[in-house]
Amino acid sequence: MSSPIKPLHLGNRTFPVNIIQGPLAGVSCAPFRRLAWQYSEPAFSCTEMISCKTLLYQPKLAEQRFTVKDPNEGPVCFQLSSNDPQELAEATRRVTELGADLIDLNCGCPVKKIRGKGAGSSLLVQPEKIYQLIQAMKQNTHVPVSIKIRVEGNSDETFNLEIAQAVSDAGADFLVVHGRHWTEGYDIPCRYDQIQFFVEAVKIPVIGNGDIKDHESLKKMFATGCAGVMIGRAGVGQPWLIRQLIAEIQQESYQLPTLKEIGALLIDHVSQLSILLNSEKFALLQARNFSKYYARTVENKIDFIQKMHQCHTLAQFTQLCHGYFTL
Repeated sequence: MSSPIKPLHLGNRTFPVNIIQGPLAGVSCAPFRRLAWQYSEPAFSCTEMISCKTLLYQPKLAEQRFTVKDPNEGPVCFQLSSNDPQELAEATRRVTELGADLIDLNCGCPVKKIRGKGAGSSLLVQPEKIYQLIQAMKQNTHVPVSIKIRVEGNSDETFNLEIAQAVSDAGADFLVVHGRHWTEGYDIPCRYDQIQFFVEAVKIPVIGNGDIKDHESLKKMFATGCAGVMIGRAGVGQPWLIRQLIAEIQQESYQLPTLKEIGALLIDHVSQLSILLNSEKFALLQARNFSKYYARTVENKIDFIQKMHQCHTLAQFTQLCHGYFTL
């Protein structure tokens, strides 16, 4: 049986593998992506979702956190958020100049604040607007363009067919599909059948996203016929995960890092974040979102997390990690 790990052809780009590290709010800035590249070499990684208004009207804020690329990371997809074709066109030109290797439009975010602005998943019931937005992107960049969507789920909303048609007609280079409805939490299993619908409905490559965390879930996603897969939450605290999954699905051995090595990675991540944000305080605040994932196998995980919230300096945090990760 042939391996599902294959080169990934997206628009005018070809990547050696077809597993991607996806965008994660509050996590996937340059220090996170650098580690993912160093330990896994995914096809590409994604930025956090970037508001086009922030990018265009608060460029210093955008640069401080969202648009910086580490010189030691691989290809990066810049994910944008907007419902205004003219604004998106300008933002697309801007991130192309900043070195985006691919550009994605978020049409799946379920957060009330984003939906209230007419962006994210609120666009899923507006196929004509999605067509206009994709066109705006395609006309203002030479790099591959995609949109990331959610599916109908068990909702009364029916938009899969209309979205598939709009994406095809507008000329997107690929489509990323998260297999849940925007109202569904992570307790609802990924709907592989609705991802398969898009695989069969469009002629461009479809990237499947949702619940991929191990060998079995990876096989389930590839069984939809998707051209590639996107890892989400499972990649946090496990920058080696994509390389591990590739090894396992190809029946090769893989040596997992020791607890001591994981602790060193966490310290590295937070240290680089403090440099990026020019603030130990803000780096430690952001680290509260992801340190627990590095601590998956720490014996006293809850105790570690509680004490981590009391750290005010990088030195305190480093000392704490030395104790719990046996450094």
